Amino acid sequence: QVQLVESGGGLVQAGGSLRLSCAASGHTFSNYVMAWFRQAPGKEREFVASISWNGGSTYYADSLKGRFTISRDNAKNTVYLQMNSLTPEDTAVYYCAGRATKSIMYDYWGQGTQGTVSS
Repeated sequence: QVQLVESGGGLVQAGGSLRLSCAASGHTFSNYVMAWFRQAPGKEREFVASISWNGGSTYYADSLKGRFTISRDNAKNTVYLQMNSLTPEDTAVYYCAGRATKSIMYDYWGQGTQGTVSS
């Protein structure tokens, strides 16, 4: 079992930045693919970015490439999401998720952290 706890959300003006963190516990964090998803008000949850177990491979939603960066520190059991040049359309609850390398589905989810961008 893996427990995930997000932090770092908050209120920022358009053009600003936020750095989200997700702390993992309860299992061998370095064995897991980690990802960030988000859900805006009235919309379905969408994929933001993912990172392989060793950080060697990263994937992003096409619309977010160049503004968002996912990274991880396996020594700290933490995955990060750096978000730059934020717009009000980035306002959402951001969720951290994890899955075993050979799994298709993300089995573990955090409770989410709110990120709000004001215009």
